[in-house]
Amino acid sequence: MGWLLIALIIVLADQATKQYMDSTLLYAQRRSILPFFDFTLLYNPGAAFSFLADGAGWQRWFFTGIALIATTLIVYMLRKNPQQKLFCASLALILGGAIGNVIDRVAHAHVIDFLLFFWRDWYFPAFNIADIAITCGAILLILDEFIRLRKNKKPKDSSCKL
Repeated sequence: MGWLLIALIIVLADQATKQYMDSTLLYAQRRSILPFFDFTLLYNPGAAFSFLADGAGWQRWFFTGIALIATTLIVYMLRKNPQQKLFCASLALILGGAIGNVIDRVAHAHVIDFLLFFWRDWYFPAFNIADIAITCGAILLILDEFIRLRKNKKPKDSSCKL
């Protein structure tokens, strides 16, 4: 199934880049790339934007469980709707990203982040390839829903009836 291959490619790219950064940089070390972008090695035991990062460790298994449930649901939906290309592409991106981050949670008890965008004293939270895939997949999923709603919307009858 081609959609699962896309997800696998995302997982492999995500894990390869995380492994490279984890072996190349020291924790919290920054390598300047552009005036607004650095590579930095950070570990996130929480979810997006470090949500629940200060938990006592239970969040590791909580987020792993959510990802496994989401993975099962996504694979089911991919098999059920193969004709919906944009929908399946969005799910494949989300699936690859979710699996990439769950591998980190199981193996390391945290997610490895290394992409850091900033402007002067403002910093966007560091992220990784899996996070990019999840975000792009979510955007495509919303776009797919807008397109579907627009197609299903029936034109109003503009003729006057007496």
